[in-house]
Amino acid sequence: MNFLTIALAKGRLADQAIELLELAGYNCAAAKTETRRLILEDQANGLRFIMAKPADVPTYVEYGAADVGVVGKDTLLEEGRSLYEVLNLGFGGCRICVCGRPELMGRLDSIPNKRVATKYPRIAREYFEIKKRESVEIIKLNGSVELAPLIGLAEVIVDIVESGRTLRENGLVVLETIAEISARMVVNRVSMKMKSQRINPLIQAVRQQLENKGTRTKEVIE
Repeated sequence: MNFLTIALAKGRLADQAIELLELAGYNCAAAKTETRRLILEDQANGLRFIMAKPADVPTYVEYGAADVGVVGKDTLLEEGRSLYEVLNLGFGGCRICVCGRPELMGRLDSIPNKRVATKYPRIAREYFEIKKRESVEIIKLNGSVELAPLIGLAEVIVDIVESGRTLRENGLVVLETIAEISARMVVNRVSMKMKSQRINPLIQAVRQQLENKGTRTKEVIE
């Protein structure tokens, strides 16, 4: 069977994506099955769901292992994959920010050769070195980046901020906002042409649901 394969970022984003797809008229019962299986198929409707780590979704889509994917904009910015970003789905909203101690507010540009700790080295480097034209040292961490300014590992961090509670509890504040983040629908470039009869109706149905809910969408097909 010629499946339409959709890669979903495991966790809350997948749950919200499934809900949206069902509102758009797609049967996602297979994706809601309680199982440890990572590939879930709906033979009757020709849908295959891949449950993946968020950072891997753009890779699966770029290389054609999945036709469509749903993943956060932060992951797209960090991975820099070649694919079509077709819709801003509106959920999973947060910001990616430069954060540090309150005394650095308004003084960030005056600190030369800053050390920046982050889970997002590509985003951090592009922001400081390309946008702000600053030379910085990027320190890659995999978790609890808030520790870095507290123990002197780095002056600032670049991280995702939702409520800001973790920052506040560790005496840190948002110094600059790099980008607003939300879930996006992405499509493989070849699939967009070869499976257009299935993918275009999917995009239109989801867009209609977003418009019904009053969610601003963003289309960037080239």
